[in-house]
Amino acid sequence: MLMLTAAVLAALQGTAQDPEFRWTGNLAAGKTLEVRGINGNVSAAATSGREARVTAMKRSRRSDISSVEIRVEERADGVIICAVYPAQRDNEGCSERRHRNGGDNDNNDVTVNFTVEVPAGVKFVGRTVNGNVEGTDLAADASISTVNGNAEVSTSGMAEATTVNGNVTVTVGRADWSGLAEYHTVNGDVTVILPGSTSTEVSASTVNGDISTDFPLTIQGRFGPRRVSGTIGNGGRSLSLKTVNGSIAIERGG
Repeated sequence: MLMLTAAVLAALQGTAQDPEFRWTGNLAAGKTLEVRGINGNVSAAATSGREARVTAMKRSRRSDISSVEIRVEERADGVIICAVYPAQRDNEGCSERRHRNGGDNDNNDVTVNFTVEVPAGVKFVGRTVNGNVEGTDLAADASISTVNGNAEVSTSGMAEATTVNGNVTVTVGRADWSGLAEYHTVNGDVTVILPGSTSTEVSASTVNGDISTDFPLTIQGRFGPRRVSGTIGNGGRSLSLKTVNGSIAIERGG
């Protein structure tokens, strides 16, 4: 159950003028903890107990750090914490539109680096625009994305990960996902480590790079060094791996 006092507690723990912001709150299994940055890294790791923690550290060379707010929104399915720059400040709160348009910061150079502690069973969602996103040894599903930076996650659940300029590195513990699992970048390598019991339909493509797999792959159609379609095991679900300038590796985990 989510503590209703979490937003109040967050307000007491940090203000827009402080370089450091802290939030804590109890999250039950099945809830989601989402962190949205724009300039800066997002780093998450598993923690014991039900208390989730988020720390945001602001840094700047010339812009006023108080110009960037850290907002907390409680929702029925969990909590969203976001960095809000002056160019995106309005009444939308931690909106998806604001995050998508986050590159327009009026030359504000404040960076916000988030450190996140995620309880077991809580889904982690981490997004930024300019920075790395990392989730380490998580114990539930995860979804991470960035534009300019690496996207790296390891979890006992399932994970999604994408970037544009950077590497995608994913280790998942579940082989029973439904629908399509996508791991994409443009300039960087894609490495996916799957359980040995995985069965999936694979589509992998690159323009400048190689494709390799630890799993026996039943090829469908033509086989090429930079484009592969085939089946691992009995198929039954879909796996899409794409890059333009980089290599793709499908590895067998423990």
